[in-house]
Amino acid sequence: MINFEKQQSIAFVTLSRKDKQNALNFVMFKQLTTIIKQIKKDASIRAVIIQGEGEHFCAGLDITAVMKNPINIVKLLFKWLPGNCNLAQQVVLGWQSLSVPVFAVIQGNCFGGGLQIALGADYRIVHPDAKLAIMEARWGLCPDMGANVILPSLIKRDDAMWLASHAEPISADKALQLGLITQVSDDPKQHCLAMIDTLLARSPDTLAAIKRVTQQSFNSPRRQILAKETISQIRLLVNSNTKKAIARAKGADNIEYQNSKRW
Repeated sequence: MINFEKQQSIAFVTLSRKDKQNALNFVMFKQLTTIIKQIKKDASIRAVIIQGEGEHFCAGLDITAVMKNPINIVKLLFKWLPGNCNLAQQVVLGWQSLSVPVFAVIQGNCFGGGLQIALGADYRIVHPDAKLAIMEARWGLCPDMGANVILPSLIKRDDAMWLASHAEPISADKALQLGLITQVSDDPKQHCLAMIDTLLARSPDTLAAIKRVTQQSFNSPRRQILAKETISQIRLLVNSNTKKAIARAKGADNIEYQNSKRW
């Protein structure tokens, strides 16, 4: 479901569930963390491209597939300490831990967890017809895959709140305007390869140092954010309004939410 291929010094990581718009199931989370570790150990890799098979990048979490075995939700959210990365957060922030530049090639739908994975890349090159969305709010949930660590370095606070709250897709041009993506291109993969050609002329140690220094200069209180993401999500999962939000997302519109204690 995740294809990994190395061509010369470039690693290609392909989300491969074309019939499901490459939606994420539990196995894909495990595979992605394994691939990130594999790339980290391979000194011959100079750049990474994350892409989706077919017409779409990723439609987000395949909720039906994951919920077939509820223990998988526990495995996705479990962490030994609140500030540590859980499995869901590792597939986003893991790309940030690599010393090489990471590119996301985005076409078609890039929703929910798919967009959060793309945010973990250093560069996002997007087809003009692509649609991007943070969609967790539709299901009564909050973004909880670590993207909140990255977003403050990309977009304004009110834009981040609105994207996560209204949960509707935006165009590639709008995403570029907000600073959510790097560039819009009619051929995003070739655009990435051209950028990589430029970077391959630079010392890999230089690129690694630039990546670390840049990350530090845009540093957010990572452990506190990761803890808040997971705690908030767990509370939402057991909240009665979440069940109503799921029903609404499935098409039952006449639902009244109840006020409850805020956090």
